[in-house]
Amino acid sequence: MSSSSTVHNYLSLIKFSHTLFALPFAVIGYFLAITYTQAHFDIRLFACVILCMVFARSAAMAFNRFIDRKYDELNERTAVREIPAGIIKPTNALLFVILSCLLFIATTFFINSLCFYLSPVALVVILGYSLTKRFTALCHLILGVGLSLAPIGAYLAVTGKFNILPLFFSFAVLFWVSGFDIIYALQDEEFDKSKNLKSIPVRLGKKGALMLSNALHLISAAFVIYAGFYAHFNIWYWVGAVLFIGLLIYQHTLVKPNDLSKVTLAFATTNGVASVVFAIFVLINLAVGR
Repeated sequence: MSSSSTVHNYLSLIKFSHTLFALPFAVIGYFLAITYTQAHFDIRLFACVILCMVFARSAAMAFNRFIDRKYDELNERTAVREIPAGIIKPTNALLFVILSCLLFIATTFFINSLCFYLSPVALVVILGYSLTKRFTALCHLILGVGLSLAPIGAYLAVTGKFNILPLFFSFAVLFWVSGFDIIYALQDEEFDKSKNLKSIPVRLGKKGALMLSNALHLISAAFVIYAGFYAHFNIWYWVGAVLFIGLLIYQHTLVKPNDLSKVTLAFATTNGVASVVFAIFVLINLAVGR
């Protein structure tokens, strides 16, 4: 197997393109810190923040694929994934997880002591998500907590101390991710039931799950709106907020309890676009002044 094929297989294993969900919010956190503390832009530090995001998410996704490999093999939808299909060996996937974790911790060492000391805590959260579906339907919220670390983590990388403003964005991410993960989980409702796995669709059914997803996205939108008022952001922020919230609403028009054919569009494409577009307008706001 060529090196390019190997790289492609591992990028597919971790769904590298889905890094777009949380990465833009890490960028928001970084530039919020630059703007509100008058810190200077540091390309080395910025690169470390991006690498932390990539390494942490790579570890979490690969661990999810490793720990769920037996279930993935039995599920028709997921049997084509790299481990059950025999493209990547389980031991190699585990080694990839360990390497990604070590690289994540090592990168935080070059940021500041607080990020370094908190790095094992972050890993426990993002890796632990993969186990939660075995005992709680709240697994979607745990995933949300993991990705919500992006904006506050990036802010801490610059300042070394907590602040309330990036927390609003962290809460927005928490409820946004939890909501769209519930939509994604609709595809496996029957399979999860048969294997005694927990999820909101299993607990509430498709209609109830979509209602809860709606509610979580309303809460996410509320945090986006409150952050704008709290920080006295300008019109550019509000354009981004309207587009972000509009895309949240749009994805709910794509998925119905009796029609899941557009789940992929709602989950991957819409949310990826939403995070990137929102981040662009937030950065424009920060660049031109509040």
